[in-house]
Amino acid sequence: MGLLQQARRAREAPDLEGLGFVIVNETLNLLPYRQAALWSAAGLGAVTAVSGLPQVDPNAPYLQWLNRLCRALASSPGITPLDAGSAPADSQAEWADWLPPHALWLPLKARQGELEGGLLLARDQAFNEHERALLAELAGSYGHALAAFRPREHVLSRLQSLLKPGRTQRRALLGLLLVSLVPVRLSVLAPAEVSPREPFLVRAPLDGIIGRFHVQPDQAVEAGSPLFDLDTAALQTRRAVARRAHDTALEEYRQSAQLAVTDDKGRLKMGQVRGELEQRALELEYLSQQLERVQVKAERAGVAVFGDVNDWQGKAVTVGEKVLLLANPGQVELLARMPAAEQIQLQVGQTVSFYPDASPTEAYEARIVRMSYSAEPTDQGVLAYRVRAEFVAGQPLPRLGLRGTARLSGRWVPFAYYALRRPIAALRQWVGW
Repeated sequence: MGLLQQARRAREAPDLEGLGFVIVNETLNLLPYRQAALWSAAGLGAVTAVSGLPQVDPNAPYLQWLNRLCRALASSPGITPLDAGSAPADSQAEWADWLPPHALWLPLKARQGELEGGLLLARDQAFNEHERALLAELAGSYGHALAAFRPREHVLSRLQSLLKPGRTQRRALLGLLLVSLVPVRLSVLAPAEVSPREPFLVRAPLDGIIGRFHVQPDQAVEAGSPLFDLDTAALQTRRAVARRAHDTALEEYRQSAQLAVTDDKGRLKMGQVRGELEQRALELEYLSQQLERVQVKAERAGVAVFGDVNDWQGKAVTVGEKVLLLANPGQVELLARMPAAEQIQLQVGQTVSFYPDASPTEAYEARIVRMSYSAEPTDQGVLAYRVRAEFVAGQPLPRLGLRGTARLSGRWVPFAYYALRRPIAALRQWVGW
């Protein structure tokens, strides 16, 4: 019962100083002794509590001698009985001045086996086997109580302890070295999408405003089907003006032809009017042809690829401006945009893995066919290289326009290079090395 009460008193100690008082003074409730000293292994090791003293003076000769004795006993594997003859050599001469004839050293260890400190008990009679067994159980409780008050070890201290010379440290460093030399594939993740291969580009045939779209995005169309119309109001007005100018020139030509029969000046004027009439006729014919081109039709079958109808209706376009693409769903390729900041060396024919966002359980394999020479800004304002790859035969083709992530794989490199590549690049940019 006394052992359990003493263990509870140790657990209920409010702080490290109170725990030291319980250990060196209240252990007397279990067995008799004349002197007790508590040595802490924290730091360089020092005696922190002595029985009968409210405070310890580290400069006192008694405390200095106890510190030397406890440091020497710290390497003892277990409970060690002592006397003047078996004490460490540098403590034997002064033993009789400071301690009774017999003493017992109790290592106080935590649950993991780390030495938290030690308890030195001294008295006139030697400790018997029953007392040693009782103190061994009590030492375990004291060790756990000391570990509870141990401050958390700083990260740098833990790193320092790991790097201290020793068999465990050498094995850890050897293992780390072996792991750093393991070859891995240098890779980078890049946004990608399924784009058409060799699409037909539909451009604006002339300057104007798009008035109406006849197709919707991703709609299949046949050859000759109307795609979109340009607004004809401006052209209709210009053709009406040109037609009136042509009619006026034609009337002038008739009048000059009648005068040319009887008047030489009339024949001269008829030649001038004829030239003006031909010019007006050409203008009228040109505008009539332009009106015939305001409706753009599909020159081949395919799927209409563009953003949104509302983005184009009412928009002014110039001649030759791209409006949409006509793509074949059976002819698609993978377009990946590798960020310039994460550029790796790629070769034509290397494998690319594509992971669609809409189907996280699916993956497609493709092979690189070409890469852009220079980086271009993307819609998000990021400089990236265009990487095009064709899908490997024997697998179902993904849907046109599918977006996802592509894993671009490069050469084999040691794991250390793979892990430190970006930090080293950032350090070089910051240091300028």
